Amino acid sequence: MDKKISIEKQTESRASQMRFMLLAIATGIFTGTIGSFFHLAIDKVIQWPNYLGHYVSSGWPLVVAAALITMCLTVFAVFIVQRYAPEAGGSGVQEIEGAMSDLRTVRWKRVLPVKFFTGISSISSGLVLGREGPTIHIGASISAALTSFFKVGSIERRGLLGAGAAAGLSCAFNAPLASIFFVVEETHDEFPYTFSTYMGVIAAVFFATVMTQIIGGQAPDFSMAVAKPELMLLPLFVIMGCMLGFIGVSLNACIMWATGFSAKMQKKIPYLYPAVIGLVVGALFILMPFSVTGGENLIIWMGHHKASLLLLLALAVLRYFTMVGSYSAGTPGGIFAPMLSLAICIGLVFGTLIDIIAPDAGTVPLAFGIAAMGGLFAASVRSPIVGVALTLELTGSYTMMMPLIATCLTANLTAQWIGGKPIYTELLDRILKQGKV
Repeated sequence: MDKKISIEKQTESRASQMRFMLLAIATGIFTGTIGSFFHLAIDKVIQWPNYLGHYVSSGWPLVVAAALITMCLTVFAVFIVQRYAPEAGGSGVQEIEGAMSDLRTVRWKRVLPVKFFTGISSISSGLVLGREGPTIHIGASISAALTSFFKVGSIERRGLLGAGAAAGLSCAFNAPLASIFFVVEETHDEFPYTFSTYMGVIAAVFFATVMTQIIGGQAPDFSMAVAKPELMLLPLFVIMGCMLGFIGVSLNACIMWATGFSAKMQKKIPYLYPAVIGLVVGALFILMPFSVTGGENLIIWMGHHKASLLLLLALAVLRYFTMVGSYSAGTPGGIFAPMLSLAICIGLVFGTLIDIIAPDAGTVPLAFGIAAMGGLFAASVRSPIVGVALTLELTGSYTMMMPLIATCLTANLTAQWIGGKPIYTELLDRILKQGKV
């Protein structure tokens, strides 16, 4: 009798595991498909300044027209978000972490359409926002929809939320390994680790990446090659990591302050703050295009061209403030891509200065730019393993393994020792304190 009960439990366990895996696979397929078309739509719409130039004369008329267009798109996105799905603003990672802790609810019926369409509006307007935030939230919303249809338990629901988030990140960056690490490292306190949930994350990421590669291509998004730096140069990457630790903490502080200021302004003079941000970003879209947008084109350009120190400094400063302003405006959009583009500018400034001070040291500025991408991510998000894996997968520069580890390690340690907190933890804490729906 006991043997019969044991066999029935094993059969039931295998059946539940298979059911969960099928749901995870469906999450990956739907996320990869919807996320890919989300990216394709942005790639198409973001070309609007080129078409605008055919109808508006160059010079200040073109600058003013672009500023007004970006302002309208920004205000429109904020209006829709505020009215229909306030939790759809920003990246959405903090919302998923809250939902996995049973502190928030993923209202997928509202979030999915709002995140998709206003995400296209805000990101293609030129705002300094990444596509990964919306696709992560879209992936989690798809998993929430599946769990509501198929009535799964609490552990499976939380596991599928993590799987959907990982699938969304993989869709955004075509980086499956970093996406799996993201769940392991970023949501280690919230994710329910069981055999089924862990395998489900891997399955969702795999199928999301397959769909992304079928629709969008297989090459790393920011492919660039660099020679393996000498071991004697590793101390320089450690120094840069320490510097990035301070920059990451300051970046988080500025984002938190700006989002708080934006919320206060929204209560006093609704839509004034996003309107001003939109005007500034729209003007820069014409005057200095590399200082705005998510920064994907900037990273690709930096990987194949040599920029002057003055240009690098200007881009680093501009992108720091346009990123803070864009994210705090309240539109849907992530911070990963803007952070990576800001970091490569900072790293190239550091590497160029080293090259000027010690021209015979054999330094390659681009190596410092690549390492900085992982370092700033580690300092702000506080996920050093993801920082290393994501940078390697995006650039394909596996010769940078050791410098990346050194940079991410020291950046993360420095941020911890000076009192910094993970950006998504801070954002979630603010949401919970404000008691937002």
